[in-house]
Amino acid sequence: MPQRRSHVAPSAAQTELAAALAALRESLDAPTDFPAAVVAEAEATKAATPELDLRDIPFATLDPLGSRDLDQAFHLERDGSGFAVRYAIADVPGFVAPGGEVDTEARRRGQTLYAADGTIPLHPKILSEDRASLLADVDRPALVWTFALDSSGTVTCFRLERALVRSRAQLDYVSAQAALDRGEGGPAALLPEIGALRIEQEKIRGGASLNLPDEEVTRAADGSYAIERRHPLPVEEWNAQLSLMTGMAAASLMLDAGTGILRTMPQPDEKAFDAFRHQTEALGRPWTTGRYGDYLRDLDRADPMTLPVLEAAATLFRGAGYVTFDGSAPSDAQQAAIAAPYAHATAPLRRLVDRWSLEICLAVSEDRDVPGWVRESLPDLPALMQSSGQRASRLDSATINCVEAALLTPFVGRTVEATVIEIRGERATVQLADPAVTASASVPAGTVPGGRVSLRLVSTDVARGEIEFAI
Repeated sequence: MPQRRSHVAPSAAQTELAAALAALRESLDAPTDFPAAVVAEAEATKAATPELDLRDIPFATLDPLGSRDLDQAFHLERDGSGFAVRYAIADVPGFVAPGGEVDTEARRRGQTLYAADGTIPLHPKILSEDRASLLADVDRPALVWTFALDSSGTVTCFRLERALVRSRAQLDYVSAQAALDRGEGGPAALLPEIGALRIEQEKIRGGASLNLPDEEVTRAADGSYAIERRHPLPVEEWNAQLSLMTGMAAASLMLDAGTGILRTMPQPDEKAFDAFRHQTEALGRPWTTGRYGDYLRDLDRADPMTLPVLEAAATLFRGAGYVTFDGSAPSDAQQAAIAAPYAHATAPLRRLVDRWSLEICLAVSEDRDVPGWVRESLPDLPALMQSSGQRASRLDSATINCVEAALLTPFVGRTVEATVIEIRGERATVQLADPAVTASASVPAGTVPGGRVSLRLVSTDVARGEIEFAI
């Protein structure tokens, strides 16, 4: 699917938009700044230097351009007919004292929030974008997973160790994809091969990936805002497979130990599958045979009907949550979309729960007891993550609504063409092409998903993020 970018030009609407985004941040109780005691503790803390020295391994990171909070670094090499994959994770447990000021504030925040006018980090930037971040050309403590993969991409064994590492390159998705397309070597040269094998393993397991287009609000140097919508690049999907593989390894360690926290999602029921089948038929892209994951993987990303199908498929990816256990494994440990037990364990700079997963996995790997503070606080984590997830969702949706209202303000009184993505009752979700806006509107009777409609833009309210159309 092509990338779409729509700008809110400097204007009265832009001034109103800036005020709306500031008010939104304040309403969510999501301050960028940290209390003085939290900053002081972060500035004073130092992680111990690990005994294991892996600085001779040329790790590299792969993130969006300009990122500073680098959670993961990888090193890929051939090993006989298979591969050796090293995946280094920022050693946040080594920097954050349990029960301290940084820990307490992180529990209140839950995760890093990405607002249109800047990030609202989980940890003070002295940690998240400096001392704990796996930046290039500096020594960093890390929790390093080492995987042995056979020729099919199956994990045959793995281990977790605390080590000193040094990343040699900070790659970004667009440049890395371009280099791979040109056939160049480099740190990511084996990523397409390993990523494809892991995707095949996902297929064998019965897993499914939704891979909806990303929707992000960005801010330009001139102060204008834009909405970018694009489908993830192949390199992003291959890279995500390394994280998924690590999350499954973390889950297996915790399940074996009888203590941990898993990210779970129930299998869709037959009612949900039947509804999705009817929607694909209405869209002219019927799912008739095979598993739903195979169907979604085989969709043509250049087909304009693929987006409505993926939006419809989102109903199959609901109910995700966290399950904690201490003493015995949960009865249903599966993450249905991954088709395996899975844990969040690869983004501790940006997500609270990962620190607990890593603490448990490291204790199990070192054959020692799980720390008491971890076990005592495990039951609190699902509620903390649910609260922060709801805050993030409100921020994302409200931000996009406000920006879309600002984008459409110059079009008030005009007729615009839109494609119907989904219909619920008398209203539909519609996608405008230019500007690239997704909105809700009443549509004529008999309209079907995938159909085109003409709508008159009646009004916009930037502060409320509201758009009103008439047929």
